[in-house]
Amino acid sequence: MLVYEGKAKRVFSTDDDQVYRIEYKDEVTAGNGAKKDAMAGKGRLNNMITSRFFELLTEAGYESHFIKRLSETEQLVKKVDIIPLEVVVRNIAAGSITKRLGFIKGEAFKAPLIEFYYKKDELNDPIVTDDHVKLLGIADDADIAELKRQALNINNKLVDIMNRMNLDLVDFKIEFGKDKDGNILLADEISPDTCRIWEKDTKENFDKDVYREDTGSLIDTYTNFYNKMEAL
Repeated sequence: MLVYEGKAKRVFSTDDDQVYRIEYKDEVTAGNGAKKDAMAGKGRLNNMITSRFFELLTEAGYESHFIKRLSETEQLVKKVDIIPLEVVVRNIAAGSITKRLGFIKGEAFKAPLIEFYYKKDELNDPIVTDDHVKLLGIADDADIAELKRQALNINNKLVDIMNRMNLDLVDFKIEFGKDKDGNILLADEISPDTCRIWEKDTKENFDKDVYREDTGSLIDTYTNFYNKMEAL
């Protein structure tokens, strides 16, 4: 039974009430859905890339909701209650932070920067402080510290993976959820949809910016990225 349908995937219940089946859709959006297109093969690429990222993280000892890939477009995951925060980690200045704070695009930060965004489409997912998070009742001090700890650890592993692919991990967005025991687990997806990735030498985009900015083929870009992952 369909439990939830978002911009990029559908979530279904299974015979196990603690397990969901996720199906990735052939749709791409930008600007909180303001720009939207159907693209054959996009769901397959996002599922294959996300599954591989989760497998690599699991091998490195990082816990997540991921159980296994079922097919080219489907995966099984643990049921979690999603924490309504987008956790953004920035290693290099790009995107909104250059407009908000005047950083020069491409400027490397001395240390990774963590930002929280409130998952609320009708508010356009506003940036929030730790105090906002507590005031909204989303998370307490302990949960906030755990979200930041996991985000930084995940960043370290993803940077290592990207370096091996001759890519720079500029920034990325991740989401977390709580399982039935209250444990905070990495959830949602990790893909070029949720990351900003540049080729080290040419600074060529390997992410959804090619769609946002109409600078190339998203399917070709994601295929090239997946081929690099497979060569690891």
